[in-house]
Amino acid sequence: MMLKKRLCLLMVLILSLAVMTACGSKDEKKDDEKKELKVGMEIGYPPFEYYDEDGTTPIGIDVEIAYAIGEELGMDIELVNTEWDGIFAGLAKNDYDVVISACTITADRLLDFDFSTPYIENWQCIVTLKDAEYKPTSADELAGYKICYQDETASDTFITEYYKDKDKKPEEYGYVEVIDCFNELKLGRVDAVVCDSTVADIYVAQGEFEITWNQKNEAGAEAEQFGVCLNKGDKELLDKINKALDNMKKSGKLDEILDKYY
Repeated sequence: MMLKKRLCLLMVLILSLAVMTACGSKDEKKDDEKKELKVGMEIGYPPFEYYDEDGTTPIGIDVEIAYAIGEELGMDIELVNTEWDGIFAGLAKNDYDVVISACTITADRLLDFDFSTPYIENWQCIVTLKDAEYKPTSADELAGYKICYQDETASDTFITEYYKDKDKKPEEYGYVEVIDCFNELKLGRVDAVVCDSTVADIYVAQGEFEITWNQKNEAGAEAEQFGVCLNKGDKELLDKINKALDNMKKSGKLDEILDKYY
């Protein structure tokens, strides 16, 4: 009888330990689940990401999209302000999980990174001062003039590709931030700015500038697409972000964000 009691007690103890171990594993797994999404962005590119009037609060299309994705995924969002010329290197080093920063989906970038489904269309355009005599109506008419653009952007690539086989070229100036381009134009140090149409619209609304050429009006031109950029191979996160964007499109949340800034 004593042996049976001991065996029963032993079985109860073993079962108890098994249950505790199982619960512990479940809790550990729950604790290991990622609850925060780190988002790399250059907070100096209105209307996509910039600081509010207080100088410290990030606002803009991409900021709101990032937080909306976080809400869809049940994750907290940490914004990591990063200069554009190092933003993809930071992603490759896992300084953040994704880049949401008016990232154009290009064939070159797709070699090294994955992108979500697009969330906005964009075109290249030329901007001058509203009262300027020089108002180029095509990319060809930039030759011989001083132009500027933000370094390592689609605008930089567009000008480089457009003029690579041409004898007469513009005098080019690249800047770290797009706001520097418009400051140079305002000061008369350059004749035109080449930039994203989605950005040009915001500056033109200030009243000092004018879009004199928009790639959208060119026959056969295809729109650029902005998407969320991730390191290759993170299919689980990519699928979740695509689902979040799809939900935002269906619910009208994405249009609500875009309409707020345009």
